[in-house]
Amino acid sequence: MMSARSFSFSGFRTAFAAPRKPRHPLLRLAIGLLGLGLLAVLVFFSVFVGAAMLAAGLIYKLAKQRGKPVARDAGVVEGQYRVVRKPVLPLSR
Repeated sequence: MMSARSFSFSGFRTAFAAPRKPRHPLLRLAIGLLGLGLLAVLVFFSVFVGAAMLAAGLIYKLAKQRGKPVARDAGVVEGQYRVVRKPVLPLSR
């Protein structure tokens, strides 16, 4: 007769369980501040990486256009203009 073995996932389940919060209040505060500090550092560096990418793109675009003549639209007519006020009608009597 074959015996059936039961397989338990208890070891597998505890490997991916959420970590427990420490009971000591000062240790909780320290871990919370460490998490906030890590978040601040990541945001700080991501802002500078984004700004560097934008600056590099602008420099590349300006360097690519250097030496080329400025293209003008053929449909644009340059000129001077004067604002003409609406004539005032005399008051009726």
